[in-house]
Amino acid sequence: MKADGQNTGSLGGLQNRRIRHRLLKDLPSEELKSEDKKITDIICFSHLRWNFIYQRPQHLLSRWAKEAKVYYFEEPVFGKYKTNYLNTSTSIENVQIITPHIKEGLTPADVNAYLESTIIRFIKWNKIKDFLLWYITPMALPYSQNLKPKMIVYDCMEEPSNFPGDHTDIEAYEASLLNMTDVVFTGGHHLYEYKKDRHSNIHPFPSSIDQKHFESGIGSTDPADQAPIPFPRIGYFGVIDERLNIKLLDELSRKMPESHFIMIGPIGKIDPSILPKNKNIHYLGQKDYKELPKYLGNWDVAILPYAKNNSTRFSSPAKTREYLCARKPVVSTYIHDVAIPYGQLGLVHIADTVDEFAEALNQAYLEKDDKNWQSRVSELLKVNSWDFTWSRMKRIIMDTLEKKEMIRQEVEKLNIGPLNGRMSGDISTLPADIS
Repeated sequence: MKADGQNTGSLGGLQNRRIRHRLLKDLPSEELKSEDKKITDIICFSHLRWNFIYQRPQHLLSRWAKEAKVYYFEEPVFGKYKTNYLNTSTSIENVQIITPHIKEGLTPADVNAYLESTIIRFIKWNKIKDFLLWYITPMALPYSQNLKPKMIVYDCMEEPSNFPGDHTDIEAYEASLLNMTDVVFTGGHHLYEYKKDRHSNIHPFPSSIDQKHFESGIGSTDPADQAPIPFPRIGYFGVIDERLNIKLLDELSRKMPESHFIMIGPIGKIDPSILPKNKNIHYLGQKDYKELPKYLGNWDVAILPYAKNNSTRFSSPAKTREYLCARKPVVSTYIHDVAIPYGQLGLVHIADTVDEFAEALNQAYLEKDDKNWQSRVSELLKVNSWDFTWSRMKRIIMDTLEKKEMIRQEVEKLNIGPLNGRMSGDISTLPADIS
C-alpha cells in the first residue's frame, strides 16, 4: 500500500495541504449541474455470493442497477482447474456476477497478480470508465488498490476482524481501505460508534426492510413442508452458523416440549452434527427469498437466539424488522442494535437465560393479537424501507462526489497537480493549528 504522504500525488507539501483543507471548508453546497455527477458503472467486491442469501448487497445494488451497470465480483473459487478463468452470469438486468475460478496450488501473490491483471482487462474489454468502486470486503484490496475509480464507497456490514477464518491481514487491509475511501457506511449504530473516529465521512445505515414483501405472508397458505408441524410455532430464518446459541436452542426445546421450533436456512461454518435433534426442532433447509413471507406468516413467534461472541458483537440483524413486518412478536438475546431501540420501545423481548427466554416466549404468544402493539410496530416501520435507505445513501454519495469534483476543479485552477486518493484523506492528518 502507498504511504499516507503518497496518496495525494503532488499535493504532498504542507502548503498545498493547507490549500486543500481550505477548499474543503469553503465549498458551496449547491448541486453540480454537469454530467460529472452521473454514475454509470459500479464495480463491487464482495465476500458474499450473490445467489446465496438475498440480503443487504442485493437490495442496495439492485437499486443501483436501475440507473447503472453493476459488476459484482465475488471471492474466488479454488479447484482443480486446468487454467484460471472468470465465470460470468446475469442475475437481474444490469447486474453481472463475476466469479473468478482459480486452480489450486498458486501462492497468494500469484492469485493477486492474476486477479489484478484480469480485472484491469475486464474493465478495458467492457469499456468501463468513471466507475464507482463499492467494497463490501477489504480482502479485495490487494488486487484492486491500483484501479482508478471516480470514487470509492466502503459498505462495512459487520466488523470483518471478528469473523472466524484465516484472515490475518484483514485489519491492515481495512485500515488501508479506510484511508482510500470517500464514503463509509456501517451496517448498524453500534458498529458506527466503534468506527466513527476512523473516517471523516462515515454514516450508520442498519439494513432495512422490504415491507410489502414480508407483509404479503400475513394470512397466506402454509407451505407444504411446514404445514404438518403442530402449533404453537417458534421460528427463525437465516444462516445457521456460529452466531447462533445452539445450547440455548437445545435447552429451550426441552423446557417447552409443546412448542415447535422451526429453523429455516443453510448451515454454514459449523459442523451440522452439533445441532440439537430434538423432536420439536424442525430444520427445513434454505428457502428462496420469495418464499420466506409464507413461512414467517404462519408462525406464532419469531426468535433471534444469538450467541455472545465476536461474530455477533456488532450485528444489526435485518430480520428483526422483517419479523415485525409480518406482525410477529420477537424474542431475542441481547444484541445491542436489537435492544436499542426495539427492546427499549417494548417492541421486542430481550432475554438471555433459558428461563428468561421461555418466559418471554410465553408473553409473546399473548402479544401477537395485541392491537396496541401492532399499531406501534406499524408506526416504527413507516420510516424503514430499502427505498428510503437507498435514497439517503445515494444522496450522501452524490454530495460527496460533488465536493470531490469541485475540489478537483479548484486544484487544477491552482495548478498544484491532480487530486488522488479519497477526498478527505489528508484532512484527518492535518496538524491541529491548521484552519
